[in-house]
Amino acid sequence: MLSELEKELGYAFQDRTLLENALTHSSYANEKWKNSLLSNERLEFLGDSILGFVVAEYLYRTYPDHPEGDLTRMRAELVCETSLADAAVHLNLGSYLLLGHGEEQGGGRSRSSIIADAVESVIAASYLDGGFEAARGIVQRLILKDAPREMQRISDYKTALQELVQRRKNQLLSYQLLEESGPDHEKTFRVEVSLNGEVVGVGQGSSKKRAEQAAAEAAIQKLFPEDA
Repeated sequence: MLSELEKELGYAFQDRTLLENALTHSSYANEKWKNSLLSNERLEFLGDSILGFVVAEYLYRTYPDHPEGDLTRMRAELVCETSLADAAVHLNLGSYLLLGHGEEQGGGRSRSSIIADAVESVIAASYLDGGFEAARGIVQRLILKDAPREMQRISDYKTALQELVQRRKNQLLSYQLLEESGPDHEKTFRVEVSLNGEVVGVGQGSSKKRAEQAAAEAAIQKLFPEDA
């Protein structure tokens, strides 16, 4: 069964126990061994740092003309829970997890926080098994392959919109969730943004945060087309 996961990862483990550890949730470790140290939490800690470094290096080399603020925002977007959960869904990673009974019954296999953490654990396991290049390869295939060739200079549209409207005094921006639809593992959110009580943009996305960004982008295009 794990051979299928390795195929999707593009990496074959020399020590399969590392991969098994990466797939062991704390609920399973506590239930089976009463020891959370046997879960994937320590690997998650290591994987978070490896992921952050690989993405930061990629952005630094790919966008030499972008300032630190832009790079920071782009990195945050690429390593956020939503991005990692999307990668986990692509791998069907949830089906491989070892979960405790309660977490299993509670839908843990499709919970974004759990499967996103497992991605970081798998990255760390590959590093311990095959070194930095093995981990880098997995990050490139899972996270960076979908990174736009030319990410827009302004990636945080909410901040950009706030800065634009503040050119005038007493401007009030507000966001409102209009709709949330779809199953837990594939939800769609629809959000509107208002300026001084008037709707100026609507957007949707796979998370509330992404929907708000889309709404802010729409507002910028409507209100400040010269800055879009």
